[in-house]
Amino acid sequence: MAEFKHGEMDITEQSKTFNGFVKATVWVVTLILILLVLMAIFIT
Repeated sequence: MAEFKHGEMDITEQSKTFNGFVKATVWVVTLILILLVLMAIFIT
Protein backbone atom coordinates (compact mmCIF):
# COMPACT_ATOMS: atom_id res chain seq x y z
CA MET A 1 0.00 0.00 0.00
CA ALA A 2 1.31 3.45 -0.90
CA GLU A 3 2.37 5.94 1.75
CA PHE A 4 -0.07 8.75 2.44
CA LYS A 5 1.24 12.16 1.44
CA HIS A 6 -0.79 15.14 2.58
CA GLY A 7 -1.92 17.49 -0.18
CA GLU A 8 -1.32 15.28 -3.22
CA MET A 9 -4.90 14.20 -3.92
CA ASP A 10 -6.71 15.90 -6.81
CA ILE A 11 -9.80 17.49 -5.27
CA THR A 12 -11.07 19.54 -8.22
CA GLU A 13 -14.28 17.51 -8.55
CA GLN A 14 -14.97 17.69 -4.83
CA SER A 15 -14.40 21.45 -4.91
CA LYS A 16 -16.78 21.87 -7.85
CA THR A 17 -19.43 19.80 -6.09
CA PHE A 18 -19.07 21.74 -2.84
CA ASN A 19 -19.20 25.09 -4.64
CA GLY A 20 -22.32 23.99 -6.51
CA PHE A 21 -23.95 22.90 -3.26
CA VAL A 22 -23.16 26.23 -1.60
CA LYS A 23 -24.47 28.17 -4.60
CA ALA A 24 -27.71 26.15 -4.69
CA THR A 25 -28.18 26.59 -0.94
CA VAL A 26 -27.75 30.36 -1.22
CA TRP A 27 -30.30 30.50 -4.06
CA VAL A 28 -32.87 28.41 -2.17
CA VAL A 29 -32.51 30.43 1.03
CA THR A 30 -32.81 33.68 -0.92
CA LEU A 31 -35.96 32.48 -2.70
CA ILE A 32 -37.51 31.34 0.59
CA LEU A 33 -36.80 34.73 2.19
CA ILE A 34 -38.33 36.56 -0.77
CA LEU A 35 -41.39 34.31 -0.59
CA LEU A 36 -41.77 34.98 3.15
CA VAL A 37 -41.51 38.74 2.63
CA LEU A 38 -44.10 38.64 -0.15
CA MET A 39 -46.41 36.52 2.01
CA ALA A 40 -46.03 39.00 4.88
CA ILE A 41 -46.93 41.90 2.60
CA PHE A 42 -49.82 40.44 0.62
CA ILE A 43 -51.47 37.87 2.86
CA THR A 44 -51.85 39.94 6.02
